[in-house]
Amino acid sequence: MLNKILLQIAKDSILSKFDVNYAPKRDDVVKNHPFLLEKRATFVTLHYDKNLRGCIGSLIAHRTLFDDISSNAISAAFKDTRFMPLEERELSHLTLEVSVLSIPKLLEYKDFNDLVSKIQVNIDGLILKHGGYHGTFLPQVWKQLSNPKIFLEHLSMKAGANPSIFNEHPQIYTYQVKAIEEKFDDIPSLQR
Repeated sequence: MLNKILLQIAKDSILSKFDVNYAPKRDDVVKNHPFLLEKRATFVTLHYDKNLRGCIGSLIAHRTLFDDISSNAISAAFKDTRFMPLEERELSHLTLEVSVLSIPKLLEYKDFNDLVSKIQVNIDGLILKHGGYHGTFLPQVWKQLSNPKIFLEHLSMKAGANPSIFNEHPQIYTYQVKAIEEKFDDIPSLQR
């Protein structure tokens, strides 16, 4: 039941941009589910026929779970600069995923090989920070990049850096997620 609420908030937030009657009634929802007032960081990911269609999120909890999901759902659908804004005709092809993140923890390591040995494949999401470089991969990315060395190389490129950045010992943070996913059409609306 709790998982459904998170998906419903994301779905209705997206639908509200096509029809204002779908705008989630925040006060009503949190009255019945007070955990939604906890400060939590989330990512919302959209897939169109199994291809990435949008993904936006927060790494650090800075607003309520309700507000973070709602805002990230709208951003994933309409503001991810890698894609055109979502069109209503695409909704029937979408899968919606909400990931709730744990608090990131700094990973201590000696060198690249030590870093590789400390990463939990299929469990850890990673954040890379070094100077002006910053990037993250959710744990779900392990499905495409199952080799830790390749995962780290791609993460460095996503951050805008060369894989040689690991010679400079960048900060690496790990986090885990609780992810829930469902076809967009199969998620009931809060408004029904």
